[in-house]
Amino acid sequence: MDIRKVKKLIELMEESDISEIEITEGDEAVRIARHGPRSDVLHTGIEANVSTRSTASSAVKTGGRGYIVRAPMVGTFYHAPSPGSPPFVDVGKRVKEGDTLCIIESMKMMNQIKADKSGTIEAILVENEQSVEFDQPLFTIS
Repeated sequence: MDIRKVKKLIELMEESDISEIEITEGDEAVRIARHGPRSDVLHTGIEANVSTRSTASSAVKTGGRGYIVRAPMVGTFYHAPSPGSPPFVDVGKRVKEGDTLCIIESMKMMNQIKADKSGTIEAILVENEQSVEFDQPLFTIS
């Protein structure tokens, strides 16, 4: 794996609250972890178009407002798989655990963000092609 990619991953972690990231390219893999006090993290997997996994928080349960799906990384939010395609989800759509909700492009990698919980999309909290920060609320699911 190219050392420049590893350095870029470290920079991404320093610019955000991501505590751990693991990247696999062919037979090579790198896992970078930063340990710190973060008690509200739920560990979950994120599927990506390349073999990328992040165990950062992607969703947190909140009282009264439903289930908040949060950005597991810094990047650009996309509602649909490609320009002109219908969005993955709309307000009012019923989703099952594991359904793709959106894509976040980070470091030229398209990361599919999946539902951690079955329910109905109550709100989409970001606009298409908007930059998102780590842990930023993206959706509410009731």
